[in-house]
Amino acid sequence: MDLVRVGIMQYGLWSSKETFANYSAKQKTTVDPLKRVISWKSKIINIKEVNSGEFIGYGTTFMAEGKMKIALIPVGYSDGYSRSLSNQGRVLVNNKRASVIGIINMNSTMIDITQIPSVKIGDEVVLIGSQEEMSVSVASFRELSNLLNYELLTRIPSEIPRKITA
Repeated sequence: MDLVRVGIMQYGLWSSKETFANYSAKQKTTVDPLKRVISWKSKIINIKEVNSGEFIGYGTTFMAEGKMKIALIPVGYSDGYSRSLSNQGRVLVNNKRASVIGIINMNSTMIDITQIPSVKIGDEVVLIGSQEEMSVSVASFRELSNLLNYELLTRIPSEIPRKITA
């Protein structure tokens, strides 16, 4: 009885809202002592301008209502980025939120960068994590995709490179 299995807490995440609520009640605090230590990043690989009335992505799930600037990132559902985030997910680019638009493909996702100035190919895109004061949490995936924290983290294939930083 001298070992502890920390599970998902090793990423700085609670296993459930109830577990955190139980901790908070016992400790008489609402301060979360866990530090989120996971981030998931990619880079923009293409930028395109589209005109009003053009459909973006497969099918007809998203139509540009005006002239738009779209960026492509090489992350899709084969990488664990859930298709249920199509037309509703959010990422960070240049410390601004960008909306996922269209259907998430097997290996790519499109985002709206119309309102984000000076975006260029190679710019960092944060799927989970922070850029300066902005952040995208694992919890936001849970809320938008109906996935548990565990599910999201286990869906990220081992082929995606990991970098351990101190």
